[in-house]
Amino acid sequence: MSSAVEIGGARLPKRQRGKQRVAELLNAAAAIFGEKGCEAATMTEIAARADAPIGSLYQFFPSKEVLADTLVQNYVALLETDLEELETRAKGIDTDTLVRALFALLRGHPRERTATLPLVEARMDEQTRLATFRSMFRRRIAAVLRARTPALPVEAARGTSVVVLQLMKAASALSDEEGLPGRAGALREIHALTVKYLDQRCRP
Repeated sequence: MSSAVEIGGARLPKRQRGKQRVAELLNAAAAIFGEKGCEAATMTEIAARADAPIGSLYQFFPSKEVLADTLVQNYVALLETDLEELETRAKGIDTDTLVRALFALLRGHPRERTATLPLVEARMDEQTRLATFRSMFRRRIAAVLRARTPALPVEAARGTSVVVLQLMKAASALSDEEGLPGRAGALREIHALTVKYLDQRCRP
């Protein structure tokens, strides 16, 4: 019986020892990609950072591209898990807390985010990026809104999710502009605007 499964070109182990080694390799890859980018990073450096034989890296990830794609898939899975968790508690929190949680999503998992976002640009065409990230976020945000306000029609939740995601992206982009005069005040304004918008759109 095989001790590994093939997913997107990666050979992922079933046994715990192999899973630990893959986790170490992925952590090393995230660090190297975050420091150097996909183009400059090498499999040799990644194996060395993980203190693993180069053959072990190629055993699980036959190319740098497969390794990069696995990191992207794992990051998407982390974001989906965060949104699922928010959906389970959405009904019990106020709008301000909900908006803070939504805004935090795009800033969470900073190590994975730093490594993965450049990979998304390098490895995915625009249509794939839209399907992988934007569609997932819109679908999950709509589910969060309907979990909080069950009477909200499906189409209304979908439309609202489009606006909320744009506000989330604006806040995240602004957060990246360190040293920008007035940044803190602008972030508070975006937060307040989102709270007001959701209070109007998602009334019980």
